[in-house]
Amino acid sequence: MRRVNESVRAVVAEGLGELKDPRIGIVTVTGVVVTADLAEARVYVSVLGSEKQRTATLAGLESARGVLQAKINRELSLRRTPTLAFAYDDSVERGVRMTKLIEDVARDLPSDSQGADDREPGNRDSDQD
Repeated sequence: MRRVNESVRAVVAEGLGELKDPRIGIVTVTGVVVTADLAEARVYVSVLGSEKQRTATLAGLESARGVLQAKINRELSLRRTPTLAFAYDDSVERGVRMTKLIEDVARDLPSDSQGADDREPGNRDSDQD
């Protein structure tokens, strides 16, 4: 199924560039999960922009579903063409937030030059009895 998921993801990602709907903003297909019976495919997308742009983009993708399904049918040799459903993937947003939190914590830590002990824990003089 991993190969089917990746093939559908590639075709959908390519098809997004061909869509003319002005509601569809900058979109990245982050993943696809196709059911075992090929009846459905959930397409996870990341959208650059505000909540309003995200909502508009998802609405545009839903209206372009038929065009993208037809492209899948033409380009892939599957027993049946899965029905596409689009879902917002917030993992990119969460990753950016986590990176910012880590940077904030790292900035608050004292630097190594402020009295940090350069010796490793197991190499103390008292350990050499």
